Amino acid sequence: MTEDKKFTGTLLLAVFTAVLGSFQFGYNIGVINAPQEIIVTHYRSILSDSLDEEEPYNSTDVYTPTQPSTIDYGKKAINPDPSTPIVIMYWSLSVSSFAVGGMIASFFGGWLGDKLGRIKGMLAANSLSLIGSLLMAIAKFGPSHILVISGRFISGLYCGLVSGLVPMYVGEISPTPLRGALGTLHQLAIVTGILVSQVIGLDFILGNADMWPVLLGLSAVPAVLQCLLLFFCPESPSYLYIKLGEERKAKMNLKRLRGVSDPAKDIMEMKKEKEEAANERKVSIIQLFTMASYRQPILISLMLHMAQQFSGINGIFYYSTSIFRTAGVGQPVYATIGVGVVNTIFTVASVFLVEKAGRRSLFLAGTAGMLVCAIAMTVGLALLEQFSWMSYVSMTAIFLFVSFFEIGPGPIPWFMVAEFFSQGPRPAAVAIAAFCNWTCNFIVALSFQYIAEFCGPYVFVLFSVMLLGFTLFIFFKVPETKGKSFEEIAAEFRKRKGHSPKGPKATIELEYLGTKDNV
Repeated sequence: MTEDKKFTGTLLLAVFTAVLGSFQFGYNIGVINAPQEIIVTHYRSILSDSLDEEEPYNSTDVYTPTQPSTIDYGKKAINPDPSTPIVIMYWSLSVSSFAVGGMIASFFGGWLGDKLGRIKGMLAANSLSLIGSLLMAIAKFGPSHILVISGRFISGLYCGLVSGLVPMYVGEISPTPLRGALGTLHQLAIVTGILVSQVIGLDFILGNADMWPVLLGLSAVPAVLQCLLLFFCPESPSYLYIKLGEERKAKMNLKRLRGVSDPAKDIMEMKKEKEEAANERKVSIIQLFTMASYRQPILISLMLHMAQQFSGINGIFYYSTSIFRTAGVGQPVYATIGVGVVNTIFTVASVFLVEKAGRRSLFLAGTAGMLVCAIAMTVGLALLEQFSWMSYVSMTAIFLFVSFFEIGPGPIPWFMVAEFFSQGPRPAAVAIAAFCNWTCNFIVALSFQYIAEFCGPYVFVLFSVMLLGFTLFIFFKVPETKGKSFEEIAAEFRKRKGHSPKGPKATIELEYLGTKDNV
């Protein structure tokens, strides 16, 4: 292994520590799924007791579920049907409040990293994770629905911050030849967190009536571990040199991360980056939509993130247990774990595919495949009463649905948004794209339960229609970015619009795009 590709113990420790934040992100996405029956039953119990005017308030009785603590999914010992509107509302909020927190905090990850530094920024963010975990862990000692919703919201704030901080830190400390491979560990840690939450959410581990608050609050463990390990991790050399101008500290940290005695090559690269950043103007969010040179790439960026979320994937991640139960699966929670395993495997596969097949082609293959799977899922659920073997059709469709998602729509939007924009407009573009992603996540999380109640077995018809629209949009509007420079991508956008920019206004816009020196 050449020196610039060398893995050092410090580099491995720093990357592992950083992606513990991504692991928490995934854990919080998946943890609410497996214990859905138990939590909904508990909500119904406390809400019906608190609304019962004939009985006096008793804190011991109110927060104790009326159902037995032992849950047998195979025999369906309990079958909480969230038919009461207030119960449906609180359950939907318990799921979607996480996305609200992420939506709000997604704007501030970069700001926190620049204000405090990458290491101190992650330390500060972990305070939110610990608070959110504590609120959920003590849910049985208070109004459970309020504590869970609040805890999920605060955990979402944390995840919104680290969704920007972690990729930023990992990208800055990684050697250039390893940057792509190490950068994908963010997504891999997320899907690993989802899988782990599904496994320990089994009813005989923590997903039961006695232990579900512990299950929800367990993300405090990687938060504490990350806080401890961060004290041994070096600050980003790029942050020290470019933002603070501390060349000596930057060199010292580079030596620790690279294992080299002379980091002159890395310092020269950072010097060039600093000069480019000084010469290129920053672009506001408003300018992304008002300047013609940015309008098409930002609209396509937002559409890619909408395609990711409105594909229906989070309906699977948040509600797969209830979907499998509807499909007639005897042990739905184990099928949900199977979804997590498939999710993880195909995330690893996408690492190798994305540089070979290209972004656009994989995205197209992903959305087209998900469209077919959504139709098959609908047919399977609709004909389940007539043909019992249709449950296998639905299960297979769900597994393939997740596979196609991780091949294309899962990781690629984040790649492509960064590639559409040069350094000046990139921070604003990434911020608005992340906000769009979290907003769509929230809409799906909040509304899916209502859509499922209203549509029944035809719940994925709506997503099928949207997937068809997204597939056509990508085919006609989205350029391939694999192996292209920013200038080449910008030229591709101009070509798709059917004209080249002319006149003073276009010259100004090209300057913002970072291409004026080439004009």
